[in-house]
Amino acid sequence: MNVELFNKYSAELIAWNKKFNLTSITDPVEIKKKHFEDSLLILQSLHLSIESVVDIGAGAGFPGIPLKLACPNIKLTLIEATKKKVEFLQHIIKTLGLTEAEAVWTRAEEFAKDHREAFDLAVARAVADLRVLSELCLPLVKVGGFFIAYKEEKIETEVAQADKAIETLGGRLKEVRKFPARSLVIIEKTSPTPAKYPRRPGMAKKRPL
Repeated sequence: MNVELFNKYSAELIAWNKKFNLTSITDPVEIKKKHFEDSLLILQSLHLSIESVVDIGAGAGFPGIPLKLACPNIKLTLIEATKKKVEFLQHIIKTLGLTEAEAVWTRAEEFAKDHREAFDLAVARAVADLRVLSELCLPLVKVGGFFIAYKEEKIETEVAQADKAIETLGGRLKEVRKFPARSLVIIEKTSPTPAKYPRRPGMAKKRPL
């Protein structure tokens, strides 16, 4: 793992955060623990080599950029609806010299129109209900691929409520992996997502499945 690139990423995050809000965590030690190490927890459950990965609601780049730094041969697409954050992501990709990595200014619902079932893995660390995240992410995942949601430690009720949505969208709950202060909800894509999903922008949140 390239520690120098992680340090450069941390420094850029702190510098840009002075201009506009990217993260409430601005101490380098805390960034390492709560952003970098947290993002890489997925590697304890999944081996990544040359897979195509899409990060939905990428924000300041978590978990996508740390995963790219740890697994440089993955093909990474970062989806973010806030233009300023996309500008930061594009800056980071260039500054760190990352290849086969892009940041796209769009919404997941729009992106899905031209990228249905195009990715081996979708990840989301965004703050949203699992039913909503499933509708935004599962349509992008190939059958046989995975969607992994980074959630809070207590997740049982939310997972139970999302059971119908996951099944409707072509997924199957494989595992909930527990870590201190974090749960990873691992969903396998077992069948194609019906063409009507995702619905138009905002509908997943307004009327969750």
